Amino acid sequence: MTADSTVELGLDTFGDVTFDDDGRPRPHAQVLRDVVEEAVLADQLGLDVFGVGEHHRADFAVSAPEVVLAAIAARTERIHLASAVTVLSSDDPVRVHERFATLDGLSGGRAEVILGRGSFTESFPLFGYDLDQYEALFEEKLDLFAALLPQEPVTWQGRLRPSIDGLSVYPTVEGGPLRTWVGVGGNPESVVRAARYGLPLALAIIGGASAQFKPLTDLYHRALDKFEKPGLPISVHSPGHVAETDEEAKEQLWPHYEQIMSRIGRERGWGATNRSQFEASASREGALYVGSPETVARKIATTVKVLGLSRFDLKYSNGTLPHSQLMRSIELYGTKVAPLVRDLLAAA
Repeated sequence: MTADSTVELGLDTFGDVTFDDDGRPRPHAQVLRDVVEEAVLADQLGLDVFGVGEHHRADFAVSAPEVVLAAIAARTERIHLASAVTVLSSDDPVRVHERFATLDGLSGGRAEVILGRGSFTESFPLFGYDLDQYEALFEEKLDLFAALLPQEPVTWQGRLRPSIDGLSVYPTVEGGPLRTWVGVGGNPESVVRAARYGLPLALAIIGGASAQFKPLTDLYHRALDKFEKPGLPISVHSPGHVAETDEEAKEQLWPHYEQIMSRIGRERGWGATNRSQFEASASREGALYVGSPETVARKIATTVKVLGLSRFDLKYSNGTLPHSQLMRSIELYGTKVAPLVRDLLAAA
């Protein structure tokens, strides 16, 4: 599938715990209500999809994306509602399908699920899973989830999860099967796995040059051909922030970006983030889409063309960046960035 001016443009959030305008952290409950308001604005602006991630740690408020998305469904009319991602390895495939089928019914067919292993591992000890089975759990549970999609009685044999013998799963999806993506980072085996199951690919690009991921999109197309699957969409999820000018956007984002990236870096042994790394990520080639509407739009359009995307999702929440600035970023993304991206792609 090649990119064109009909590319879908969306927003993702993890429900990052934000500061208020006076620099105080907002409680989790308020952050959840803020996420709903952000999604309502995105719907009013005509954006295509709103994705909510799953985490189980203090710096993110969302641990149950489907519940948040259901609240958003009640307040919106057309925007698609997705997870970003659902950590399938530490969940049960049947329950995930049931919850998103329920969301699909409540929203009038707008639910999507992005299945992934997650870049954070807090859910494994929390729910009693062994991190040594990180890969095997995802492989087996994705196999079961794929067996559920046709919405027919399922007979499936598992090793890490109990088997199923001729059972059906409810509620059914009206327009079935449930729209399902596989979320991956930079692992070629994960890309091939998505193709093997005939599922669309969602690439999380949070560092380096976006163009460096073209070998993975090319691999996906080759794998689809090998497994005799039809052409399927590819999406990209990348962080960013939009303000009136490049300088304003960077100055607003930097202290919050530095805080969260340095904290995660310390946890994972990367070390702290510095301003030169931030500027490199914010450059034309980097994976941080920060700047004026024109700067961000041109960068998105280039990524869409180079990788042949059907969708681009901006991860607009970045650490403690205040809700008021997130709302302004969403407004600029919907009113200026999205139309310009489509104009640039149409002209190309």
